[in-house]
Amino acid sequence: MPYTEENNQKYQEDLKKKIAQLKKEKNAVILVHNYQRPEVQDIADIQGDSLALATAAVKVEAKIIVLCGVHFMAEIAKILNPQKQVLLPVKEAGCPASDMITAKELEAKRKEIPDAACVCYVNSSAVTKAGSDVCCTSANAIKVVRSIPEKKILFVPDKNLGLYVKSQVKDKQVITWRGVCPTHVRVSQEEIIEAKKKYPGAEFIAHPECEQKVLKEAAFIGGTGGMLKYVKSSKTKKFIIGTEQGLIYRLKKENPDKEFYSPGSHFICADMKLTTLGWVAHCLELGVYEIEVAEDIRVKAKKSLDRMLEITYGK
Repeated sequence: MPYTEENNQKYQEDLKKKIAQLKKEKNAVILVHNYQRPEVQDIADIQGDSLALATAAVKVEAKIIVLCGVHFMAEIAKILNPQKQVLLPVKEAGCPASDMITAKELEAKRKEIPDAACVCYVNSSAVTKAGSDVCCTSANAIKVVRSIPEKKILFVPDKNLGLYVKSQVKDKQVITWRGVCPTHVRVSQEEIIEAKKKYPGAEFIAHPECEQKVLKEAAFIGGTGGMLKYVKSSKTKKFIIGTEQGLIYRLKKENPDKEFYSPGSHFICADMKLTTLGWVAHCLELGVYEIEVAEDIRVKAKKSLDRMLEITYGK
C-alpha cells in the first residue's frame, strides 16, 4: 500500500481500534504523559503530568498499567502497584536527567552533609528515590521543601528545579545537584526575547526545569499541570510555551479560542516521542516491556513517594 495521508490516517484509526480491543481483553488501563505524541494522547484513559500520573497509579483498578512516557514514570507505577503488571511500550524510552546521579554518588553526598534532608525529584531512578527522604514533582516541589523540618535540603537530581525552589523558599539552605533536563536547557533567554518580539501580546510561561535566565522572562512558572490550569483561567489569548512541544496539542484541544507557540523547533524530548500507537499495540499484545523493581528498593522508594503524596494531599 503506497503511503498517502489518507492511508496513514486509516492505519492510525485501525491501530486505535486494535488497542481498544486489546485493552478490554487484557483488563488494561493506559496512562499518558502530556509530552507524548498527539495520537498517543488521544488513546489515554488518564493523562497528566508526573504528579497526576503518580496519583492515578495508586487508584488504578485494572490488572495491567500501560505507561506511555519514560522509564522512571513506569517505575513509579510499579513501586506504587507491585501486584500489577506495568508495561512500558518502548524499553529504550529513558530520561537522561534521571541518569545524572547514581546510588553511590547520592550516598557519598549524603555522608558529606549528614544534617541535610534529601528531596528527590521524581525524574529519577527507583534507587535514587530509595536513597532519599521524600520525592517531589515540579508541581509540588516548593510545598514539599517548605514542609520539611530540616533547614538544610539536598535537592537531586535537577539543578534548575532546585534553584527555582531555592529562590522561593528563603528560610531553607537548598543544596542542588548538577543534573539538568537536556530538553529544557536547550532554550535560551535570547530565544524567548526573540519569540516575544515575533508574537507580540503573547505571554511566556515556563517549566522550572528551564535555566534561571529563561525563568526571568516568564509570566508564569509551573509544571505542565500548572500550565494547563493557568492558560484555562487566563484572559490572555496568546502564549509562548516554555516546555516540551507535546503539551501544545493538549492546550489547543482544551483552549480552541487561544493561540500557542513554541520558542523553538528543538524543544522536543526524543525519548517522549519514541512511543507510537504501533508500540502500544505491540506491548499490549505480547505483554512487553514489563517493569520490575527489586523489593528492597521498591519499599524504600515507596516511602519517599508516599511521603510526597501525604504532603501534597494531606493523607
